[in-house]
Amino acid sequence: MTGVKTATTTNFTEVFSTKAGTVYQNDRECCWYIDFAGKLVRFDYRGLLKLKKSIYRVDIEAALLDSSKKPEIEMVFICACNHCYFLNLLQIISLKDLLEGTFAMLELNQILHDRLSRVVI
Repeated sequence: MTGVKTATTTNFTEVFSTKAGTVYQNDRECCWYIDFAGKLVRFDYRGLLKLKKSIYRVDIEAALLDSSKKPEIEMVFICACNHCYFLNLLQIISLKDLLEGTFAMLELNQILHDRLSRVVI
């Protein structure tokens, strides 16, 4: 990941979108852009996997059941990247949904590619 970008989405292909955000693929730069929480951030594939792992580590159920008055804000930091997210629980759930859909679309794309390659070969 190289940081926050403010570019237009003309060179991007939408991979998955929800009301909360969108994930784009940029074939020219071999990267993904996540438009979420008012930021457009560039990730390489490893960074995208690290973000997914970091979001899945947040124990949403425990945070919801916690009766203490501590803030419900989580810092999602990705090792070896220069960007982090400060998210409340609803945003974490929304980002988790966005990443789940993105990886489902990437997996579906791989399955289709494999099947089509078998037919051609």
